[in-house]
Amino acid sequence: MTPLLFPAIDLLEGRAVRLHKGDRKTARVYSEDPAAQARAFVQQGASVVHVVDLDAAFGGARQLSLIAAIARAAAPALVQVGGGIRDLASAQATLDAGAQRVIFGTAMIERPALAGEAVAKFGPDRVACGIDIKDGRAATRGWTEARGPAAPDLARELSGLGVRWMVVTAVARDGTLEGFDLLLLRAVSEAAPDCRLIASGGAGELSHLRVLAAAGLSTLAGAIAGTALYENRFSVREGQRALDGPC
Repeated sequence: MTPLLFPAIDLLEGRAVRLHKGDRKTARVYSEDPAAQARAFVQQGASVVHVVDLDAAFGGARQLSLIAAIARAAAPALVQVGGGIRDLASAQATLDAGAQRVIFGTAMIERPALAGEAVAKFGPDRVACGIDIKDGRAATRGWTEARGPAAPDLARELSGLGVRWMVVTAVARDGTLEGFDLLLLRAVSEAAPDCRLIASGGAGELSHLRVLAAAGLSTLAGAIAGTALYENRFSVREGQRALDGPC
């Protein structure tokens, strides 16, 4: 399984932004037109796009019309969407808007059975769970609280419920460009060996992607990059080649 590079588009007030360690006050705008940004990523070689609705994650209105525009602009790339998806109805609405995969966060930590219900309703390839770790615990409510279980325990429970996709983020590294938390990723991979892991938080240069690809994580299915792409530290194609490993 060759891991894929997932360019990130985080939505806040209709724009594509990046946060530092998940802090809303640090939001930096990188595009006034998220749909055009998605199209650009695909033109640069992306076959998948990672979208987070920060407004919904922080308790605001969901941006379904913008998600729909992104899905149209990114076609035929797969678009996965997280942020504020806290029940089956909101998951269905997101899929109806054009997302091919939805990511549950807070809701499945508060009620893990929801993840199993979503897998049963939508299928295992259309559902992912976000394991966002802050101070050693799973973070919720837009990463403002960290009261959930430890990453391996949560991964093991979700795997037992049929979840097959996990997006694992080290909150302390998100937006820092300091590299991935390999210890965290390895702990999740070992706890849920039947799942596909998407690494998130810290991609800052090509060497980080190369180290991740060479880390021996048998479940690694992809890596998310945001700030590094927006700041032209590497391109989508360069990032994908780094994940491809030695030729």
